[in-house]
Amino acid sequence: MKTAAQWRRTFFLVLIAAAIAWSLFIGFRPQPVEIEFARARHAPLQVTVQQEGRTRVLERYIVTAPVAGYARRVRYEVGDAVERGETLVELEPARAEILDPRRRAEAESRIAAAASNVSVAEQRVSAAESNAGLAEKELQRIRSLRQSGHVSAAAEDQAITTAQSRTAELRSARSAVATARYELDAARTALKYTASGGTGGPIAVLSPETGRLLKILHKSEGTVSAGQPLIEIGNPHALEVEVDVLSADAVRIHPGTRVIFERWGGNGLLEGVVTVVEPQAFTKVSALGVEEQRVWVIVAFTSAPISWQRLGDGYRVEASFIIWDESNVLQIPASALFRDGNGWSAFVVEQGKAVKRHLEIGQRNALAAQVISGIKDGEQVIVHPDDRIREGVSVASR
Repeated sequence: MKTAAQWRRTFFLVLIAAAIAWSLFIGFRPQPVEIEFARARHAPLQVTVQQEGRTRVLERYIVTAPVAGYARRVRYEVGDAVERGETLVELEPARAEILDPRRRAEAESRIAAAASNVSVAEQRVSAAESNAGLAEKELQRIRSLRQSGHVSAAAEDQAITTAQSRTAELRSARSAVATARYELDAARTALKYTASGGTGGPIAVLSPETGRLLKILHKSEGTVSAGQPLIEIGNPHALEVEVDVLSADAVRIHPGTRVIFERWGGNGLLEGVVTVVEPQAFTKVSALGVEEQRVWVIVAFTSAPISWQRLGDGYRVEASFIIWDESNVLQIPASALFRDGNGWSAFVVEQGKAVKRHLEIGQRNALAAQVISGIKDGEQVIVHPDDRIREGVSVASR
């Protein structure tokens, strides 16, 4: 029989062997992969296109010389206020040009063309007035239905945006009429001095509209040719924004699209609405030397003028075009998604293990993606999965 000492020795040997076996088991057992995870949740989701833009005067008038001659020095400075009909430049017509029959025929042709442009511009104003009136009536109808709960807030927002867009189009059309009338007056002035043989004294080149001088293109005395730009006039407090976007983004932008302006130099955000998406693209070389097809998009401010009155012509702004916006969307971080064949998948944490799920994805932006199906609210997804994450791998939070 074994003595007590032998039993103790056997017990200690067995204990040591068990400890060694346990250590080997712990050492060679696969360790859980440390991960970062996020929960699927319902929250607002907004899809935007962001680009830099610049402001420009909405109604810009370029004053040109009606005939060739000798322009006297401009007594104004950039930024000076002028009234409609005020004399900007005095021009002494060149006699050789005045007595030229060809110049007279050209002046008569310009009058006919300018009169036609006035007629076309006035018709566009009539159409714009009708569209603006219809949009305002539709807005009032939507607002009454909204008060009774028959339409959504999104429908009211769309009606407001449409009304603002039609109003901006009306302002633009009226500006075009003023420009066309000025060109008609200039053409008539040229013909007048052609017919008079230049005996009527200097020509007074008048301001077509009330505003401020934005640029003086010919300040000193000197000869000018017919049609040469002399001065630019506009109202610096009537601004719009021009933004060039990629053509792939332009197809998702349309007149009426809401726009948010950030980092424009002032406090808070400014709002606007797209009025025009130009139909023709142009080629632009990016900073990386890549040729891109881009499209000009014109945006009108809808924020109160007092909030952006410090902006001027040519100022830089950052525009965010709101392509899609919902207030209650099931979403996960975009960094949790990865391509799986022709679709999208994500790893979900179930009982401490990674499980791959095939997902149906809707709208997405740089940070989050809408989940149509495949994940429930509150489930955990692995963010930034690397090559260590596979189906069934044990995972643990960092």
